[in-house]
Amino acid sequence: MTCGTGTLENAASANPSLQGLWQSSGYGTVVSVSGRHLRTYETTRISCLPGSLEAEQSGSSRAGGAVDFTPTVSEEAGRITLTPNTDDDSDVIRLRFADDAGFRTLHRVHKLPGRCGRRPPTDPRAVFDTFWQTYAENYPSFAAKGIDWAAVRDHYRPAVTADTTDAELFDILEGMIEPLHDAHTAIVAGRNQHFAGHQAGTKAPTSDTVTTIEKATAASVGTPQQHWGRGAIGYADLPNRIGYLRITRFSGFTENGDYARDQAELDKALDAVFTEARTRGSKALRALVIDLRFNGGGSDSLGLRIASRLTAHAYTAYTKRARENTVGAERFTSAQPIGVSPQPGGPVYTGPLAVLTGRLTVSAGETFTQALMNRTPAPVRIGENTQGALSDTMDRVLPNGWSFTLPNEKYLASNGAAFDGTGIAPTIRVPVFTDDEFAARRDSALTRARELLG
Repeated sequence: MTCGTGTLENAASANPSLQGLWQSSGYGTVVSVSGRHLRTYETTRISCLPGSLEAEQSGSSRAGGAVDFTPTVSEEAGRITLTPNTDDDSDVIRLRFADDAGFRTLHRVHKLPGRCGRRPPTDPRAVFDTFWQTYAENYPSFAAKGIDWAAVRDHYRPAVTADTTDAELFDILEGMIEPLHDAHTAIVAGRNQHFAGHQAGTKAPTSDTVTTIEKATAASVGTPQQHWGRGAIGYADLPNRIGYLRITRFSGFTENGDYARDQAELDKALDAVFTEARTRGSKALRALVIDLRFNGGGSDSLGLRIASRLTAHAYTAYTKRARENTVGAERFTSAQPIGVSPQPGGPVYTGPLAVLTGRLTVSAGETFTQALMNRTPAPVRIGENTQGALSDTMDRVLPNGWSFTLPNEKYLASNGAAFDGTGIAPTIRVPVFTDDEFAARRDSALTRARELLG
């Protein structure tokens, strides 16, 4: 690894004001733009490791000086856009990922931290320290979950020595974060050793569980569904002009799984569902049920695209902020409002809405639920609390090559409430996907929604 901005050949092909090194507010990231190439470094106060993101400029500068970059390893997250500050401050730019809601603010720096030019130590103590420090600077909910992270370090650090085995170290790191009960925490140490957190009382679905859920849901809907997105999106017209829209994830709608193709496939499905006939006139839908009870998350932006088909008026879905890389006090970046605007030029559905949720409603499934809460008329939420893992994940590496993830953001409701840990509560509570429900061939959530809307 080298220290500095590197060569600026071909810089004329990019916006010159974007060239150089940029430190993010929050996210612990330094972004290097050299010529047409973008790369990242993952930093804490004690570490600096090469980031997994590298990208090349695609096309020329757009209006306002914005420049697009395409990832060179995986296009799953879609296009990356750097935009100069509109206030003519050349030392501040914005970075936006196509599949994320909002943007990140970057400030110009003139050199990489000195630790970026040194090969990081890989002994167990260095791995432990990098892991602990990354959480200390970025995890957003220690206070809300009653976790003293400094005490966690004091408890586990003495057990880590130069002779600690990989298996012992993995168990220690797992033991540190398991009490967070957070579905956005994970550690991967090779092909066969991994840990993923989850809300207390939640069981990770097995293939048998998924099969049972799919069969039970299809039976309770009672009429064939149209499907898109490799089965992730389903729609059926129910009696009494009630629509039923089921979404099981906000990613992987296409085989390649990149954001642009997923967006196109979602738009295709939404065009087929929200037609003129279903949104206007005497035969339009009287009500709509959106089933998110089994939704593993994905892209927040795709959820916002659906919300844009469900309103005639722009509104704020939620505000978003990130931990500000501080240790101890949980300071955050400025809250950034995330809006929903009506689908331009196309039909939108504006009638009564019921949203079905449960503990298997995770991540983007939750932010989509939250995005509908300020809709007019507001939806009725039926089922159980969502999982309580709304933030995007930070994907990190450790000096020994292991990878891990953690959340670093809060998504705030209009009253300032956050739903991390607790999840978003329903307005009408009924059991979801329980053994009793399956045994009795009962679907209390969908039945209640049809009673209320019918």
